[in-house]
Amino acid sequence: MPYASRKRTAALLTTAVLAAGALTACGGDEDGDVRKQSLEWEDCPAPSEAQGGGASPSPLPRGGDWQCATMRAPLDWSEPEGETIGIELIRVRSTGGGKSRIGSLIFNFGGPGGSGVTTLPAFGPEYETLRTRYDLVSFDPRGVGRSEPVECETASRLDAFFQKDGTPDDAQERAEYKQGLLDFNEACEDNSGEVLPHVRTTDAARDLDLMREVLGDDKLYYFGVSYGTELGGVYAHLFPKKVGRAVFDAVVDPTQDPEQGSLGQARGFQRALDNFAEDCASKPQEECPIGTDADDIKERITQLLADLEERSLPGIFPRRLTETAATGGIAQSLYSQDFWPYLTQALDEAYDGDGRTLLALADSMNGRNQSGEYSNMVAANTAINCSDDKPRYTVADVQRVLPRFREASPVFGDYLAWSMLNCADWPVAGAADHPDVSAPGAPPILVIGNTGDPATPYEGARRMAEALGPGVGVQITYRGEGHGAYDSGDTCVQDAVNGYLLDGKVPRSGTVCG
Repeated sequence: MPYASRKRTAALLTTAVLAAGALTACGGDEDGDVRKQSLEWEDCPAPSEAQGGGASPSPLPRGGDWQCATMRAPLDWSEPEGETIGIELIRVRSTGGGKSRIGSLIFNFGGPGGSGVTTLPAFGPEYETLRTRYDLVSFDPRGVGRSEPVECETASRLDAFFQKDGTPDDAQERAEYKQGLLDFNEACEDNSGEVLPHVRTTDAARDLDLMREVLGDDKLYYFGVSYGTELGGVYAHLFPKKVGRAVFDAVVDPTQDPEQGSLGQARGFQRALDNFAEDCASKPQEECPIGTDADDIKERITQLLADLEERSLPGIFPRRLTETAATGGIAQSLYSQDFWPYLTQALDEAYDGDGRTLLALADSMNGRNQSGEYSNMVAANTAINCSDDKPRYTVADVQRVLPRFREASPVFGDYLAWSMLNCADWPVAGAADHPDVSAPGAPPILVIGNTGDPATPYEGARRMAEALGPGVGVQITYRGEGHGAYDSGDTCVQDAVNGYLLDGKVPRSGTVCG
């Protein structure tokens, strides 16, 4: 899990099910004003390698073809009439017509680094109710997928990179770990140096406002998930009067610096693992063959990782299951309660010497498909995080915090602590300790926190609601498992979200669902 960070894990569950489309072309006025451009919507092609590959998106079950277009945006927003880049969009038209249609509802599913162009079609059927009054729209943020993608290492070098020890124990291992990060970051600069200074969340927020205008809406209607909540909060701060109806689900804590955020994730993933163990132990032995009780299950997991530190297991030939890969596979499985049976299976197999399923789960975490190619998710994630986050940590910083991280999580603590070094040698300076999301004057924004969320722990929802400001943040609690609440199927959450987005009904702040 070497690239886990406070925002790294925003869309990792979705990367396991990506199956959709991408690019087209755009047109505009010849005077160079990007706000006067018109989009040329066409059938979506198959996703590019950077988007994760796969087939072109299929029509929705209730009818509705996916269309794609490219929006031009300034590479450097401080020079709005200068060089432009393409931002890839996807949409499906509203089923409602005339006065019932409100506008475009724009989704960002997180990461940072996840392709919205591929993710929205994968989850499209779950938003059919919202489609009654909105065109559903998503996009590849700058640096992602087909939107001027950040490119770093080759697939073969990434295979080797993800085999490296992510929890170095001595001076030699620490030197190898740091060299691996340095090589990765230098490859990013060599291959994408021109775009790296321009992939901050503030840049993406300005792209969002351009998107709103080009799509013909006076206000931004927005659904942000995970890192998408941070993007939405930054947008609300920059353009409070342009916010329409907005929902933040699986909320990033905007008050934390990277160290605090990584420590929070250590607690969040450990809490989710504890919940998994309790649930498994409550089942008959044939359904839970990996331990006699919750404590035994967790002790066996810890021992498996310790054994893998000394000796890896056969995985997906020729790659082997290492401690690092196994930890990533376990983390991936905690994004949804639906994945828990796969974790049980993967652990049972690993105890018998077979590491294939855990390694396949780790591949999903890292954006690797079955053909051995990688999306650019990890590259984009690193570029955006390191451009956003001002702190640059040292080995001494990691060693200082390791005891607290280990106390927070004996399974994930070390990995998340060492991941603080990811940006140490990044070629672009970070912008701030944490994002500013204060949005005085903005309308109500629904902020939904899930008590069992591993990647964006529940406590962040309250802090986001408070940071947005009085009268803006409206907090809803979902008592459940997994990353996010709306897609859980909970009718209480869905009724609150649908009621606000479709009819403008603001639920009571403090509403508890689940």
